[in-house]
Amino acid sequence: MSEPAAISAESKPHLPRGMHLKHDATRGEWLLMAPERVLKLNAVAVEILKRCDGKATLGEIIDQLAAAFAADRERIETDVRALLAELTAKRMVDL
Repeated sequence: MSEPAAISAESKPHLPRGMHLKHDATRGEWLLMAPERVLKLNAVAVEILKRCDGKATLGEIIDQLAAAFAADRERIETDVRALLAELTAKRMVDL
């Protein structure tokens, strides 16, 4: 897995071509869909990935989440960096 600290605050994470964030209404769950792969996402991952539109920087995403959930920014940053590092290593998110 990549080192989370290696992701710049100015990076603009986004889903690469072929990746889709989708809500499965039948099962009531969010999925990250890729060619020949599907990941079930927890609520935290969904909130992070919804903001990975290629426009917002990592810093802005962290600020948005901290404000939306009235949570400690450092804790949010740790979680966001860890998730994005893991998904980037799997080529499921581009920076």
